Amino acid sequence: MSKLGKFFKGTRSSRARAAPSAQEALARLRETEEMLTKKQEYLENRIQRELALAKKHGSQNKRAALQALKRKKRFEKQLTQIDGTLSTIEFQREALENSHTNTEVLRNMGFAAKAMKAVHENMDLNKIDDLMQDITEQQDIAQEISEAFSQRVQFDDGFDEDELLAELEELEQEELNKKMTNMELPNVPSSSLPAQPSRKAVPSSVQRSRAASSRRAEEDDDFKQLAAWAT
Repeated sequence: MSKLGKFFKGTRSSRARAAPSAQEALARLRETEEMLTKKQEYLENRIQRELALAKKHGSQNKRAALQALKRKKRFEKQLTQIDGTLSTIEFQREALENSHTNTEVLRNMGFAAKAMKAVHENMDLNKIDDLMQDITEQQDIAQEISEAFSQRVQFDDGFDEDELLAELEELEQEELNKKMTNMELPNVPSSSLPAQPSRKAVPSSVQRSRAASSRRAEEDDDFKQLAAWAT
């Protein structure tokens, strides 16, 4: 039996076995996508919560802050895994949705092969065998790629302490910058110094005595003003 005959015989035998329909498989894939999408939302919320905890503890409780950052890293890895799984499921769903079209294409290719056989009676069937073998090989490659996407990836649970400490220092500096921005500078007193009283014509000796007293009073007032401003 030729390879072409084995191909169609294998197709008939696979159809005879009980297998879920394309509609059932699509329904399950959509349910899985919905479940993983909800898991994505949950992980994104947890990441934000752990980041907020790390900011809250900061330098006050570095151990708690580092633990929060470790949990955030684990959730981020899980989120990356879910993204890869969703890509694989999307690929499989699209393949199932196109299964009917592929069946029609395969059927039309069979019709075309028969037409070619009728037109070219002397055509070598080994060429058709080679063509179908190439198609089968490409289908196997596509299946291997799909299986590789769906494999679970093993991650190391270790974390770089230096990287976590650097991230914690960035969070502490961010909080310090916010506090410095909210600090208010002291208000400078807006009241002016008291004006000097007008002087009347008096004898020079009295005038000198009054001038000395006035200077001392002014100096006292100046010191009082400066002391009030400083406090």
